[in-house]
Amino acid sequence: MKPKTKILIIAGSDSSGGAGIQADIKTVTALGSYAMTAITAVTSQNTTGVKSIEPISPIEISKQIEFTSKDIKPDAIKIGMLHSSEVINAVLKSLNKINVKKIILDPVMVAKGGTKLIDNRSIKILKSKLIKKVSLITPNIPEAEILTKVKIFSVDDMIRAARILIDLGSKNVLIKGGHLKSRVMQDIFLNKYEISTFKNKKIYTKNTHGTGCTLSSAIAAYYSCGKTLKKSCEMAIKYVNHSIGSGLKYGKGHGPINHLSTINIIKRFK
Repeated sequence: MKPKTKILIIAGSDSSGGAGIQADIKTVTALGSYAMTAITAVTSQNTTGVKSIEPISPIEISKQIEFTSKDIKPDAIKIGMLHSSEVINAVLKSLNKINVKKIILDPVMVAKGGTKLIDNRSIKILKSKLIKKVSLITPNIPEAEILTKVKIFSVDDMIRAARILIDLGSKNVLIKGGHLKSRVMQDIFLNKYEISTFKNKKIYTKNTHGTGCTLSSAIAAYYSCGKTLKKSCEMAIKYVNHSIGSGLKYGKGHGPINHLSTINIIKRFK
């Protein structure tokens, strides 16, 4: 089959393949779109944690975004790890030049093992400038707490934090509820006009490395194909849950999910 749409991914690399650019490419490909990339950092990591981070210069990141988009115009953009204020400003300038409307921001701040991936100055610029530029921001609960300074212990707290992000200029917010102590996963989608809750049974596993990257890329893929943002969130959540439920057990720490869970190999390639 031919790819349906083209997605530009602006994010960091994960040498273990479970998160970052690698997870994004796998997700976009598995869902039938064409993935392009602008790499913001190279990390040495595995399922037990991050060993090192090597930043890519803001100039090179901008070149990747602009030169790629000049030739192949993206239908949507997914943004992940942006490690400095200089990088965020460079990405903002490039986004203004290429003029793509559908942008999903996953505000990657802390790795699964606890390593901080963004500094306080960068968080300030993300809040004051970048969230106003994107279609949707997809923080998990710790990220939402950092962005809003609200402690989140319940769904009501998630809604309160989402409203603060709307007041800061976000058009749409999806707060992921995986960190709540509950048997039911509740993800909150909110904008100025509606609040929706996506409820799913929680899958108990340590193999959830890269779920945030995967979810935001899946949303970008569905959104690029003409689905509404709300429907794109719903379908992306189902894809992630299905991929978690496949039960990969790679590595000694927080293992990856199965990004290929949607793919059936046709007979002639078996």
